[in-house]
Amino acid sequence: MRRNLDRQLATYLKKARGGLSYAAFGKKVGLSHTTLHRLERGEHHLTLNKLETVLNKLKIRMKDVFPNEF
Repeated sequence: MRRNLDRQLATYLKKARGGLSYAAFGKKVGLSHTTLHRLERGEHHLTLNKLETVLNKLKIRMKDVFPNEF
């Protein structure tokens, strides 16, 4: 299940980043460009607190990222 959630988050972040660089998008959501890159590759995991911060900065809800889970 965790792998599935990681993939859903990675897919959503890639889509949300669009044409922005990792650095520009990372600044927008409060993550370093390295962390963002590792998240998109499934090599890093966020705490729930950090995930909530990212979602708030993007002005989206948890169910927008994980529609099959809610």
